[in-house]
Amino acid sequence: MTEPLDTRAARRRYVTACALFWLAAGLTIAPLILLFTERGLSLAAIAGLFAAHSFTAAGLELPTGGLSDVLGRRTVLAAAGLLNLAALILVGLGAASWVLTCGMVLMGAGRALSSGPAEAWYVDIAQAHSGPGADLHTGLARGKTATSAALATGTLLGGAVPWLLTTGPQMGRWLTEATSGLVVPLSIPLLLAAPIEIVFVLYVLTALREQPRPAATVRGVLRGIPATIAGGLRLGARDGLVRRVLLSAGAAGGTLAAVELLSPGRVAALTGASESGAVVFASLACAGFLCSGLGSHLAPFTARLTGGGERAVLAGLATSACGLLLLGVTAASTAAPATILAVTGYALVYLGRGCAGPSENDLLHRRVTRAGRATALSVQSLALQLAGALTGLLIGVLPPGPVPWLFAGAVSATGALLWSHRGASSPATATVTSPHTTTVPPGQSTDAPSPT
Repeated sequence: MTEPLDTRAARRRYVTACALFWLAAGLTIAPLILLFTERGLSLAAIAGLFAAHSFTAAGLELPTGGLSDVLGRRTVLAAAGLLNLAALILVGLGAASWVLTCGMVLMGAGRALSSGPAEAWYVDIAQAHSGPGADLHTGLARGKTATSAALATGTLLGGAVPWLLTTGPQMGRWLTEATSGLVVPLSIPLLLAAPIEIVFVLYVLTALREQPRPAATVRGVLRGIPATIAGGLRLGARDGLVRRVLLSAGAAGGTLAAVELLSPGRVAALTGASESGAVVFASLACAGFLCSGLGSHLAPFTARLTGGGERAVLAGLATSACGLLLLGVTAASTAAPATILAVTGYALVYLGRGCAGPSENDLLHRRVTRAGRATALSVQSLALQLAGALTGLLIGVLPPGPVPWLFAGAVSATGALLWSHRGASSPATATVTSPHTTTVPPGQSTDAPSPT
């Protein structure tokens, strides 16, 4: 029998898994829409592909969270990597609409499968080694930092590689002609991401050891998942602090949807061309992820400085709201001072969001047990995605200019106001349970006060 991991070893492995997974995802951010355009798809068709991705991820979010709590973190996380691998190959090489749709659906399924198992694995190990009062803040912050750094690196490479292939000694044209159009410069980042996914799957299977679970049957899994999902929804409805975490996730979804939808067009208008705009946007997105990573790295210090995790969330979300307001008041101008203020606002959005995230999740993990931890994270992710989708639809019908940015700023400020009053100091006993795991008896909560 293998020796249990200590908290530091678990933290290193969690950080590595985050970096590998999100490096592959980051490579697709800059070239994806342009690749679809080069394949001949209209804007409406591209919107349909992203809708297929979003609805698949939202529809599978809760069931896959329950699957992780029943079958185990490692199994589900490896499955996410395999689905993403298939998606990258289909989207990178596909030309027909049905092939690209299949790829985006698989990518959405992989996104749903991945939204919680790695973090739940780390918290399981940390609490098993150090008890319910284990320091989670440091590990969660480092995981978020690694995620942001990987996304920044991937986004920068994903935007630079196609540009280099088209400006070099005609390498891009030769590649397109040699493959009869199957491989184009914009598909190279996705194909580079595929071997990274293979490394990720192998690492998960070999490094993320976990405690054995009761033998699961198909019937047991099907019976256990709905019970675990119901427990997660009940906890969100009953526990005030968890409810605030979920509502904050919704506010974050609205914030990120606004930035992701509005920023590319604003950058392209500033540069005057879509090609140069794509390169500049990749650089800007890279800077945003770096700011998010910095915010995550500073999250434990912010919690100590402000006097607790709840106040740290308030400070982070308020910073993000200020950034959106700066983007709003400068939206009508392309002058140099307005541009500098807009870039500052963009940085503040990601810095604040990165700072708030680890504190939110630290508070959440102290409200749930091992039996329903991944489900709780899936509920949080679902809130973020649904709010982001709704915000995106609303922004699409608002008049261009400052109004969409100011609307998103109001959404972010509303999320910050949720934390303007400290909640009850006594933690609630978590009841997110699974038929495969023993429940925590009343009076023996696994919760602990948030670090100060």
